[in-house]
Amino acid sequence: MKTYNNLFNKVCSFESLHLAYLKARKCKRYREEILRFSYNLEENLLEIQQELQNQTYQHGGYREFTVRDSKKRQIKAPSFRDRVIHHALCNIIESNFDKGFIYDSYACRKEKGTHRAIKRLEKFLKSVSDRAGGA
Repeated sequence: MKTYNNLFNKVCSFESLHLAYLKARKCKRYREEILRFSYNLEENLLEIQQELQNQTYQHGGYREFTVRDSKKRQIKAPSFRDRVIHHALCNIIESNFDKGFIYDSYACRKEKGTHRAIKRLEKFLKSVSDRAGGA
């Protein structure tokens, strides 16, 4: 239980919440919702901190929108406030989980991602091709 409390206290710290805010707003800082949150930043972060510590925090609803890139997709995104909490949690627990992942797991991991996964696949394909005589 002591470990759980220590992790929880780290997530709830003002420093953790502020770092999470900075990460959550990255490349999105001029969106209306984020500007409103930023206007009363300290007050909003202290409110989140209090709700977490009092265990009264409740996740809000989702904003729905459509993305059309390679295909049409329906996206559901949490509010900015909830994203701050998501980042705060991930900042603290990520390293604990990352240690347990296999090396070739690439999704949502630091220093990994799609491009690294493709390079690794290409390396494996070349290795197999070389063993098969370059066929």
